[in-house]
Amino acid sequence: MAEDKRVKKVVLAYSGGLDTSVILKWLQTTYNCEVVTFTADLGQGEELEPARKKAELLGVKPDNIFVDDLREEFVRDFVFPMFRANAVYEGQYLLGTSIARPLIAKRQIEILRATGADAVCHGATGKGNDQVRFELAYYALEPDVTVIAPWREWDLTSRTRLIEFAENHQIPIAKDKRGEAPFSVDANLLHSSSEGKVLEDPNLAAPEDVHMRTISPEDAPDQPTLMQIEFERGDAVAIDGERLSPAAILTKLNALGKANGIGRLDLVENRFVGMKSRGVYETPGGTILLAAHRAIESITLDRGAAHLKDELMPRYAELIYNGFWFSPEREMLQAAIDHSQSEVSGVVRLKLYKGNVIVQGRSSPNSLYDQELVTFEDGAVAYDHRDAAGFIKLNALRLRTLAARRNRAH
Repeated sequence: MAEDKRVKKVVLAYSGGLDTSVILKWLQTTYNCEVVTFTADLGQGEELEPARKKAELLGVKPDNIFVDDLREEFVRDFVFPMFRANAVYEGQYLLGTSIARPLIAKRQIEILRATGADAVCHGATGKGNDQVRFELAYYALEPDVTVIAPWREWDLTSRTRLIEFAENHQIPIAKDKRGEAPFSVDANLLHSSSEGKVLEDPNLAAPEDVHMRTISPEDAPDQPTLMQIEFERGDAVAIDGERLSPAAILTKLNALGKANGIGRLDLVENRFVGMKSRGVYETPGGTILLAAHRAIESITLDRGAAHLKDELMPRYAELIYNGFWFSPEREMLQAAIDHSQSEVSGVVRLKLYKGNVIVQGRSSPNSLYDQELVTFEDGAVAYDHRDAAGFIKLNALRLRTLAARRNRAH
């Protein structure tokens, strides 16, 4: 049973699927409260109007149903800042699910304030990371908010019991939703992730039908796709000379990645809550974007700045993975990262071929690459080869001192 019966109005993150529809009715019956539904279009590729109709069918007032297109805000204010950092969790994961949660939570709190609600609710389970991400964001933005997490409260612990509850409360269930799903899916404009059921054994290869965002590299065209991405201050602004909005940039990169079998990842990761989990991820556009961004940074960032960014990146990525987007430490790191991007502008040329992103060239008006310095031909005036002898000896001084001590000991 619920711990607090005093909730008057709750904002529910609502997809229109079986789980969140059961949650909606459960909130109404358990808390005897008014429910406000919020459905976000983050580019998951699903029609969202059915969620509006289903919410109405379940007794939600039209004024309490919010269906918002957040794709531009998602890419502009969350995905792009993260990619300025080249953020990768545990060396591989591009954080597609993690980065969407703070935006959903932020919008829920905005709706809570606009509607006079006093609670928020999410449908994340008690074993995963998402419950942490949602709730840390809620509390960071509205410290006294009441949070309802049904999966930690109710006794509907199996799909059979969920369906029984739905049937008892006249909640429509699509025929294809009555059976046990072979795996669970989360998707947005940055990626899709599949977990659970047939994917739980990390030693078994994922079935091909798990992949929804990419064709297999084996089936990709035999001819490569040549393309270029233009950057301004660390953000992609144009593809093949065509300037596009942030969401349109990622949409086009997704299409190019999909067609060339780019962006598949089979990963066993360490969840924040303590267990390991196996997931199959597809991030076609993000994989291209990361390779291109690192390429433009390679000629525009100073060595010290580039190396410091690489040292900070794992910490930054872990903060996002663990749900600390709205923390002061993430914001401090973001300020440093954004400062580093002031000169990261230019064009990167790429070849996409059978699952691979191959950098072909990079150019920038802010380039630090000096061909005269690196050439093997004589004539460079800024570099005197003889200076290297003193440089090497100074750096070798401590090594020579250590070696001398070892020799004395023997």
